[in-house]
Amino acid sequence: MPIKNRFAELQPEIAAWRQDLHAHPEVLFDTHRTSGIVAEKLSAFGCDEVVTGIGRTGVIGVIKGKSDTSGKVVGLRADMDALPIPEETGVAYASKTPGQMHACGHDGHTAMLLGAAKYLCETRNFDGRVVVIFQPAEEGGGGGREMCEDGMMDRFGIQEVYGMHNWPGLEVGQFAIRPGAFFAATDLFEIEVEGKGGHAAKPNETIDSTVVASHIVLALQTIASRNADPVDQVVVSVTGFETSSQAFNVIPQKVLMKGTVRTMSAEMRDMAEARMTKLVEGVAESFGAVAKLNYMRNYPVTVNHEVQTDFAASVARTVSGDCAPADLVMGGEDFSFMLEERPGAYILMGNGPSAALHHPKYNFDDEAIPAGCSWWAEIVEQRMPAA
Repeated sequence: MPIKNRFAELQPEIAAWRQDLHAHPEVLFDTHRTSGIVAEKLSAFGCDEVVTGIGRTGVIGVIKGKSDTSGKVVGLRADMDALPIPEETGVAYASKTPGQMHACGHDGHTAMLLGAAKYLCETRNFDGRVVVIFQPAEEGGGGGREMCEDGMMDRFGIQEVYGMHNWPGLEVGQFAIRPGAFFAATDLFEIEVEGKGGHAAKPNETIDSTVVASHIVLALQTIASRNADPVDQVVVSVTGFETSSQAFNVIPQKVLMKGTVRTMSAEMRDMAEARMTKLVEGVAESFGAVAKLNYMRNYPVTVNHEVQTDFAASVARTVSGDCAPADLVMGGEDFSFMLEERPGAYILMGNGPSAALHHPKYNFDDEAIPAGCSWWAEIVEQRMPAA
């Protein structure tokens, strides 16, 4: 089954929805306009149930098939939030909100799932129920975690869940996926180093917190080079370094650092946290300083389930003719929380030669809409064929 003709017909309408969402980006959980539009459209389409306020500003739509002899319930998830990035695309529908833009294509994800929901409400050519999930705060807020903590899976009886992300560099309408670990766990950390401040002309009378912190930065790089198995993945990045004094002639009393740790397994995640703790405290102590690590576990590894991954790939092949093996991605994805609660799969769909994700010139390619909508619809119709 190639791209469905209905989505070719709907493409201009879905693209208009997408461009409206693009012009009005909302970040984290503040997706009030977006959530309202989603809920309004789902009701207009004829969803059997529309629920708002799941995970603060998340929206759920329930669509019943022509029959329900199997009792199957499949969840389809799209993210709605934008990023705090000033837009530089120059398109006519560019962001009207200063400092915010849809730089990751969540406007496209939301529009495509709305298009699929409209089609499924029209046809209902399946046996069971579909739960369409519109999630806020994927970009760092953990909206997926909050929707799960609100009991979404049990409340709506979701048995399997599927997600999709557009992917620059992959041909428009093509797909890629991999089983097992796919996107990395993305943990955060803060390190406070305290020495003894003083005059820059008398360093011998100080414990230079800048020097201590600099040694900690270098020591942390040995986690990847000397503690991790070379075939495993771990990335430790110090992304912020701030001294308590910015004067030219003052050795600061304190330094505050921040950063991120990316891993692909629970074992590597535990090892990285344990080694960081010892290195931070030990390096500081060797200089006579004190350092404290605040290690914050954030998004877990996104792990695709084997059976559902094979199914998602087969559906992609029916839509586009092929589904490529995807590379590991060291970026994070909070669909991971949903995959921890239910079996499912996360797939990539091509966005062509666009700017990279999170770039101020990135823009979702509306030509990908029919393929994305077709994949959503085929997931339902093939997983729950009409009785």
